[in-house]
Amino acid sequence: MEVTGHGRPDDFLASEDTSVLVEVRVQRLALEQATQAWLVILQELHGERLLPIWIGGPEAYAIDRHMQEAEAARPLTHDLLCSVLHGLGASLEKVEITKVEKHIFYAELVVCRNGEMIRVDARPSDSIAIALRTSARIFANEQLLEAVSIEIAEEASPADLQFLADSLPSVEDSGGEGLAERLRRLNPEDFGRFQP
Repeated sequence: MEVTGHGRPDDFLASEDTSVLVEVRVQRLALEQATQAWLVILQELHGERLLPIWIGGPEAYAIDRHMQEAEAARPLTHDLLCSVLHGLGASLEKVEITKVEKHIFYAELVVCRNGEMIRVDARPSDSIAIALRTSARIFANEQLLEAVSIEIAEEASPADLQFLADSLPSVEDSGGEGLAERLRRLNPEDFGRFQP
């Protein structure tokens, strides 16, 4: 997968006064082979533009679990936050992916409680996981969609893009022997710099 930017996406700042929001949906999750980094690929609802956002493995797992309609035995963090919102009489109206600064994407949760709109700064990955669980709409800043694009080479093979379902524990593995076996096979070096 080749990710290319147009303009200067590394320091794109959304102007709140002139921003136009475009509704997007989660198109898929992917693992970029070169960096072993997870991406959530958002696609505009009424168009072809794609917005790749790099996310962590746990957030990719949370998004995938919901997309696969898998339920955890106990609430995961994003499930818990949805329960807290509901318990407080609030609802998530929408998520806005607003800007990227120094390669870090920013988002806001727009929460409604007692007729008051509250904007909460959040990571896009968490925002997307919560939006999926609450059926809230997801929007991206138009200028951000213009500034960042993704191209997938035609000659890319399935080995070049490894989708989440092939890499993270399946629903059946999530609490049983499959996950335990995966954990047994991990080396301390898998977690970064390790010195015994």
